[in-house]
Amino acid sequence: MRIFLSYVAISVLSNVLFAADRPNILYIMSDDHAAHAVSAYGSRLAQIAPTPNIDRLANEGALFTNAFCTNSICSPSRACVLTGQYDHVNGAFDLDGRVPPGRQMLAIQMKQAGYQTAMVGKWHLKDEPADFDYYCVLPGQGEYHNPEFRVRGEKPWGKNLIRFDGMHVTDAITDISIRWLKEQRNPAQPFFLMHHFKAPHDYFDNAIRYEDYLRNVDIPEPDTLWKRSPKFGSIATRGANDELIPHIGTSIGSRNPRRSYLRDLPRMYPAEFPPNYDPGNYSDEQNTRLAYNAYLRKFLRCVKGIDDNLGRLFAHLEQTGLMDNTVIIYTGDQGFMLGEHDYQDKRWMYEESQRMPFLVRYPKTIRAGQRFDAIIENVDYGPTMLDFAGAEIPSTVQGRSFKTLLESGTEPGDWKQEAYYRYWMHMAHHDNPGHMGIRTKTHKLIYFYGCNYDGGYQTPPGWELYDLIHDPHETQNIYDDPANAEIAGKLKQRLADLRNRVGDDGSHFPACEKIVQEFWDYDDTDRRRAVEISHEYLARRQEELKAGKNSPRTWRGATP
Repeated sequence: MRIFLSYVAISVLSNVLFAADRPNILYIMSDDHAAHAVSAYGSRLAQIAPTPNIDRLANEGALFTNAFCTNSICSPSRACVLTGQYDHVNGAFDLDGRVPPGRQMLAIQMKQAGYQTAMVGKWHLKDEPADFDYYCVLPGQGEYHNPEFRVRGEKPWGKNLIRFDGMHVTDAITDISIRWLKEQRNPAQPFFLMHHFKAPHDYFDNAIRYEDYLRNVDIPEPDTLWKRSPKFGSIATRGANDELIPHIGTSIGSRNPRRSYLRDLPRMYPAEFPPNYDPGNYSDEQNTRLAYNAYLRKFLRCVKGIDDNLGRLFAHLEQTGLMDNTVIIYTGDQGFMLGEHDYQDKRWMYEESQRMPFLVRYPKTIRAGQRFDAIIENVDYGPTMLDFAGAEIPSTVQGRSFKTLLESGTEPGDWKQEAYYRYWMHMAHHDNPGHMGIRTKTHKLIYFYGCNYDGGYQTPPGWELYDLIHDPHETQNIYDDPANAEIAGKLKQRLADLRNRVGDDGSHFPACEKIVQEFWDYDDTDRRRAVEISHEYLARRQEELKAGKNSPRTWRGATP
């Protein structure tokens, strides 16, 4: 027994000594921070709302223009990063998603590689993050002001709480991480810290000190906020003869009668609107512009808070000599619609929602100022971090490390040429139909199959194809253009092959898969049935609105 214990002690000691030569890893993730709200990406917002601390990572490291989430919603995206698996494999299909202790792969593998592990901020995966050495996480979504955090303690999970009275959550999360680095970090070990901001998740409640930021600035608008091209979307997102435009996708202006920022924000943030504001005194265009500016100002104030706090965090790393020996990653858990197509929230496979910011700095091996158009997915983030740590990447991981790409500056010849996407929460919360699709460097094919897990609560099925080279803002659905029949057919086959390759074989929810297959060919019979479903859904939605019924929780359970 003494010999065995000595062997274990030597193994642990040698692992720790070996790990001490490896970089620290700091993974920073904000909630709903779209790439086009990071000034390094050069969007319409870059000049009025710069993000210098986030941009530093791009200037001194690398930025990816084709980083994508596989399911644009909070819990599933976080599960993908933590497990390296697609949601149909890790089981976190929707906001009920969880990753129980023993399956929190990234924390487990880092610890086995000799890393000290910590999880701070928004967790949103229900089960205790027990596979981390340390955690201090928000309960569920958490609060913007006076936040409480769950910590380890004598009571059961969720009952041990600490509170930060008088503080904004972004400041508190940064304080917690800096305190952990100062007081609990073991200098003999490299650290792996997941630092997750709640901001800028809606509804966007910034710290009071930012109330005057952008106060009198008119926020640049996307053209698609106003111009809904008749070729944008499909029967799936517009309905037959455009009859579902008010009911598919929540809106900035008054388009969606159930939920819009025009309806919500004047009540929540009256200071962002004219005194004694009454929408009846303004035109539709004026009301939409007021709601858009209120929305963007609150969102960008939250982003400003994040960037300033990253300045604090980076200053601490500089002062302690840790900055250049730390792989620093900044990303969001998905993108976000900032008024494009008059949509709010995320969930869509459209670019602003599917695309994630991804910036990384590690001056020892990553050359400064690089921009990559290689396709990466959030399932690749975990194995990449493990690769930098010299840790084992389990065979259960579906993603692939792109460390070699970062260090060589060259995309490997066998690198993936497509990203897979699937949104499962059919018509929940923000009225987005269930859909799946494939995204290449040049095209995007989206299949709106339009049903819940039981195959019910149907919306009209439809296909959309976008040429991202000539139409980067996705205004022209070219699926039905005869000139694009060949590319549509090839992409449809690639989507089918990709589904098989990632394991989305339909066995998880057979009734849903039956609908997926029923409309896959989309022949004349399918199209006629889609028109019927559109009329049926409109009648149903009108009855629900008359009854005062808000968005039903339809993605699980039987058809309501």
